[in-house]
Amino acid sequence: MDYYRRHSYRESLDKKRRKNVEYEEYAYVLDYLPRGYIDINTGRESGKPIAQVLGEKAFTLLEVTPKTDLMLYERVFIGKGERDKIFMINRKLHYDDLTATAKAELPYIIEEIVRGNEERFIKFFNIAPPITNRLHSLELLPGIGKKHMWEILDERKREPFKSFDDLKHRVKGLPDPVKMISKRILDELEGKDKYRLFVGSRRLFRESK
Repeated sequence: MDYYRRHSYRESLDKKRRKNVEYEEYAYVLDYLPRGYIDINTGRESGKPIAQVLGEKAFTLLEVTPKTDLMLYERVFIGKGERDKIFMINRKLHYDDLTATAKAELPYIIEEIVRGNEERFIKFFNIAPPITNRLHSLELLPGIGKKHMWEILDERKREPFKSFDDLKHRVKGLPDPVKMISKRILDELEGKDKYRLFVGSRRLFRESK
């Protein structure tokens, strides 16, 4: 009986973990190495094609094995089901695992994702909550202090923001929202802050489906 209880409890935990697993559907190619990584000791290439990609939803850094040649900035399907260009997702990556090319392209691809998902990210300004009694999640964006925070909160009470242009028009002197969000995402990927607004499965901002 005790074994059954322990076993059942362990199974229930596994089910909860599986429920919390989040999968990326699409990703952008940061770097493509048709002959694989170079061994720093021998200078030889592994011979197996590899790509480093950035997930579109939770900005997950991943290493994948492609089925075919890829182009930088290319958007590829990596979700469940038949994939046309990606054979296998190998592993998650940390920022320090990225190649020099991937690190160089990362800020531009982040910005492209943010610009291409304006409705998703403008929603953050409309629903962003406080984190503590003294810190609001809006203040985690570079360039937003108390003054801009209160202006955003006051304006969104009157009417939700409809676009980045609407936000900039109604909150005078606000830095470019795309640049702010993109910089924040990059900082989170580099591990510069304990809070995660946009990156990873435990991020604070989760857009509704």
